[in-house]
Amino acid sequence: MKKEASLNTTAICKTRIGAIKDTMEILSGKWKIHILGTLMQSEKMRFMDLLREVDGIAAKMLSKELQDMEMNHLIRRTVLDTKPITVEYEVTEYGKTLERIIDEIAQWGIEYRKSIYEMSK
Repeated sequence: MKKEASLNTTAICKTRIGAIKDTMEILSGKWKIHILGTLMQSEKMRFMDLLREVDGIAAKMLSKELQDMEMNHLIRRTVLDTKPITVEYEVTEYGKTLERIIDEIAQWGIEYRKSIYEMSK
């Protein structure tokens, strides 16, 4: 018989855990935060520029991640009337609400790397 949850049973806890779960689902994977962080450093970027900047990502994976983020309104895709066709990506106002969180993740990563370096001395 499965034990019932005892910690996350209040309405506030369920709402909070649900929100965390939703956020993690939207930002899950190895690349989304990296792509968003890169786009936040620039006004707009073309696909090939992103491919060069996001070290190690394959074109197919970048395309998939960009589609997911566009579907979730984090980025905007603009097709320019050029020959050949050029596509630009930029962070939406809604996506910019993640900037503080991404900055905190980056800061945490910097501190983590420092602590690992110190421990390895």
